[in-house]
Amino acid sequence: MSSLALYRRYRPETYAEVIGQEHVTVPLQQALRNNRVNHAYLFSGPRGCGKTTSARILARCLNCERGPTPTPCGECQSCRDLARNGPGSIDVIEIDAASHGGVDDARELREKAFFGPAVSRFKIYIIDEAHMVTPAGFNALLKVVEEPPEHLKFIFATTEPEKVIGTIRSRTHHYPFRLVPPGTLRDYLHEVCEREAIAVESAVLPLVVRAGGGSVRDSMSVMDQLLAGAGPDGVTYEMATSLLGYTDGALLDDIVEAFRAGDGAAAFGVVDRVIEGGHDPRRFVTDLLERLRDLLILAAVPDAAEKGLIDVPADVLERMSAQASALGPAELSRAADLVNGGLTEMRGATSPRLQLELICARVLLPAAYGDERSLQSRLERLERGAVFQPGPGAGQGQGQGQGQGHGQGQVREQAAAPAPAAPAPVAAPEPPPVAARPQAAPEPPAPEPAPAPKAAGAWPTASRPAAAPQAAPQAAPQAGAWPTAQQAQPARPAPAPAPAPPPVAAGGGGGGGGDIGRVRQMWPDILDAVKGRRRFSWILLSQNAQIAGFDGTTLRLGFATAGARDSFVNSGSEAVLRQALSEAMGVQWRIETVIDPSGGGGGGGGMGGGAPFARPAAPQPPQAAPPPTPSHTPSPRPAQGGAPQPPPPPERSGPPQPPPVAAEDDVAAEDDPDLDDTALTGYELIVRELGATVIEEFRHE
Repeated sequence: MSSLALYRRYRPETYAEVIGQEHVTVPLQQALRNNRVNHAYLFSGPRGCGKTTSARILARCLNCERGPTPTPCGECQSCRDLARNGPGSIDVIEIDAASHGGVDDARELREKAFFGPAVSRFKIYIIDEAHMVTPAGFNALLKVVEEPPEHLKFIFATTEPEKVIGTIRSRTHHYPFRLVPPGTLRDYLHEVCEREAIAVESAVLPLVVRAGGGSVRDSMSVMDQLLAGAGPDGVTYEMATSLLGYTDGALLDDIVEAFRAGDGAAAFGVVDRVIEGGHDPRRFVTDLLERLRDLLILAAVPDAAEKGLIDVPADVLERMSAQASALGPAELSRAADLVNGGLTEMRGATSPRLQLELICARVLLPAAYGDERSLQSRLERLERGAVFQPGPGAGQGQGQGQGQGHGQGQVREQAAAPAPAAPAPVAAPEPPPVAARPQAAPEPPAPEPAPAPKAAGAWPTASRPAAAPQAAPQAAPQAGAWPTAQQAQPARPAPAPAPAPPPVAAGGGGGGGGDIGRVRQMWPDILDAVKGRRRFSWILLSQNAQIAGFDGTTLRLGFATAGARDSFVNSGSEAVLRQALSEAMGVQWRIETVIDPSGGGGGGGGMGGGAPFARPAAPQPPQAAPPPTPSHTPSPRPAQGGAPQPPPPPERSGPPQPPPVAAEDDVAAEDDPDLDDTALTGYELIVRELGATVIEEFRHE
């Protein structure tokens, strides 16, 4: 017995001893109990999983003196002849089809098959490697397999059942065998080692199972090799790794720790130890990929070892759990992809060490790549280092996509080292846009006996205040209002710039826990982002809107008129503003629009200028309706972006008065190319976008 190989000494003799094939052995035993045995069987499956052994057990069950029985007695002559160390039976013929698969061999088998058994109940042919039989040989066997005599049984065993011709397969009962599960195979090897009375470390058995690949015969051969070389201490882990060529776990721990810390010196030092130690670089990459796979499973399923998803010793499991929690799933997934791709490139490579070093360099440098997984890996490294903390209103997810993940990284960097910029003072001669400058507080308008009547053909405005001409130069224009003639007078001196108010503290201007001062500081950048996406939305915001409040999650915008607010909501500008907020600040805020007639649009509101949201609007005198105008009176339309024509004198019979000379600011606004690019005339901007209503319109024929 000691001279036999380990897989031969422990070959099963009954179906109860066959491991990992219950889906085959249980139905076969039930068929034997019911005495419903077919004349031909086909056993298929990977090598070393028990096909030929099960065929021999079936022959013992059929020819046992107490049979057919699912449990051979082991005492009769047939059972002793077919035992694992028996001489064999003349009525059970095993044929290797790899060397006897021709048509002549099939004819010879067919001629001998019709003779009855010598001493047993059945004559049984076990044809191993049946896929090696030629099509002509199968055709020669077809008739005898289809209609055999009562004493004849066929058992075909093959690893490639698809190569057995269909006419033969259709006349057999097909039983597919499978690879043995690792847990079942490990327990079986532990039992064998106890029978051999040789000490084996617990970390050795997973290596043997992995080397066997689910094949019982291959695993038994590897175990036999280790037991043969066991020393006084038995089979140790170091002996098994060196003999089987596997990478030492210490090397894998070192390379994973180098990846976690981003330590290039340590990673390339491990590569040098692998090469200098005589290890195969391809084997090292394969083992590293296996380790990364285990770490990924541990990161997703912390109790993976208890559920049988991974098979490692307890001490190794503790180290791997720490590594999985330190690296994170995004970085582990990226590293596994890179290692897997590098393993494919190493096949046939002339310099495996170079390929291994390139793999390590790619894993260590996620900043060199711009894909989504590299960005997520960089974010995980930032979070592990605890260098940056999320600012107020930061994104909720952890990088659901490339843009969102990148935006969160920007917010963390801004929150770590804020650099608030002081609001710029108002400059009187600057042309629009003025969204980034604070607005001076308006002075109360002087009372006027009666507002000047509208000129014939003047453009109606939805939000133009009916203030006195004397007060117009002192106050900022209302949101969406056209400059009046009095505002365009060059003789009027420009008011001195008022000092910008300090930024509102966190939680001001709207309540909640938001930092409205910081939002107002960022407002010019947000307007620039809006301008880059859609100029019309930029015009609406820069000339009509101001920041009315912020509570940490909702940004409240105040519009001077309902028409401006409706135009902002109905034109899709709200979505453009959300995209600009995500781009400039990396946040996803809700936008709430309200009517705030107290503060002008302009850009002052964006920088913290203007009155608070709750300040009531100053009362304005009612505006008189325009008197009827003769149809022949000319009504020149104002230039796009310029001031409307001033009201003519009361004498309506004369020719239209020429417009007054525009101020320097109006000329700059009229020639502003940004406003010309909107492709909207003043008429279209008021009527279509701001929701105004045309009361009367007279055109000069």
